[in-house]
Amino acid sequence: MFSVQSVLKPSLKEAILLTIAIVGIISYCIIFLETVPHIPLLLAIFLLMLYGFIRKVPFHEMEMGVFNGAKSGMGAVFIFFFIGILISSWMLSGTIPTIIYVGFHLVTPYFFYAIIFVVTAIIGLCIGSSLTTVATAGVAFIGVAAAIDASLAITAGAIVSGAFFGDKMSPLSDTTNLAASIVEVDLFTHIRNMAWTTIPAFLFSIIAFAFLSPKIELTHFPKIEEMQHTLMKEELIHWYAIIPLIILLIFSIKKISAFITLAVSSAVAVCFSFIHTSYSLSEVFNILFSGYVSKTGNADIDALLTRGGMDSMMFTISLVLLALGLGGLLFTLGIIPKLFKTIEHKLKTVGSLIFSTALSAVGINVLVGEQYLSILLTGEAFKNQYDRLGLQKKNLSRALEDAGTVINPLVPWGVCGVFITKVLEVPTMSYLPFAFFCLLSPILTILFGITGFSISRK
Repeated sequence: MFSVQSVLKPSLKEAILLTIAIVGIISYCIIFLETVPHIPLLLAIFLLMLYGFIRKVPFHEMEMGVFNGAKSGMGAVFIFFFIGILISSWMLSGTIPTIIYVGFHLVTPYFFYAIIFVVTAIIGLCIGSSLTTVATAGVAFIGVAAAIDASLAITAGAIVSGAFFGDKMSPLSDTTNLAASIVEVDLFTHIRNMAWTTIPAFLFSIIAFAFLSPKIELTHFPKIEEMQHTLMKEELIHWYAIIPLIILLIFSIKKISAFITLAVSSAVAVCFSFIHTSYSLSEVFNILFSGYVSKTGNADIDALLTRGGMDSMMFTISLVLLALGLGGLLFTLGIIPKLFKTIEHKLKTVGSLIFSTALSAVGINVLVGEQYLSILLTGEAFKNQYDRLGLQKKNLSRALEDAGTVINPLVPWGVCGVFITKVLEVPTMSYLPFAFFCLLSPILTILFGITGFSISRK
């Protein structure tokens, strides 16, 4: 991890006990106290420093461990700032509203569950937030399902599957950027590499949802039609709004730096916004920082479009810095090196390494209930092992998303699981068997690791 050097050689018993204590603190605070992850992360850092003092480790050594850990996340921090700006600019230009409008047009009575899966995937891809997709378009689809007596469990499974496909593959997603940044992989290289496991999971899910779809005679979906009408009435739909997205796709295919890609797409979107809005330049700058606020009067549309801004990224950025600081301290005190030295002899094959990575990401989701930490801690812990086996780091970032990002909604006490159950009013365990995309992703990444298919070596 980073360039952090261990200054202590703890016993295996000490390393295990400290790890259990840290996981226990974070799990208890997040699951039972329902706190944000930041405070338990700070408590874990204080616990490790107390251990360091007992073992007579100089404070400045521990301090430098925390600083060096946090410093390794600076690349991710700047990417997150650009993501916040891009979302705001795409709202201003009408890019995101236009794609959502087109997505709603796809909803038909035929292959109902499959269409819901595809539309939520499109919306999730465009806004980069699974939970926002679930809380807006997802709630609308649940209402439609209830009106036509379709299965709410299968509908919720399709919504969750589509939303987390979008979250996983969107360049606007904080988890996607986090997984790429934490292992130092270019954002679009990471997304392209995820296609190997994501596309098969996506296609299988479409087939499964199409097979399960009921025969529906109702041809009108009032709530969705109302949302479309609102988008059109508020003049949020424009033909040229798709151009910033096209630029993003072209730059991605050309493998241009994520910084340049996001900056150029944002700049073009801002320029287009002056065609149909009356915002002054100073107001545009404020929106790029604070985020776009939708005032259409339609609660669902306003919740869907009120997003973005550099300020909206502060929660994620602070979490990343704290988690990396904790990771730096774990390495400085020799805890993670000791644990890996114990199991190192078992991680001699690609299959065993990717299986262990996936198992760790799933395990942290289950124990802690937090998808960010499953990506951060697992990524930092396994990074050196991929180097040792001569594997490209994009294999690790893919495994983190396949077994980290998409598993949290399947955990009843996980942050995403609790949220989704609350807003859709469908129990986690009811929709879990039908969240096909989420269930398939870790299975495919493990199978590909065992067979060596699509695994990239240095």
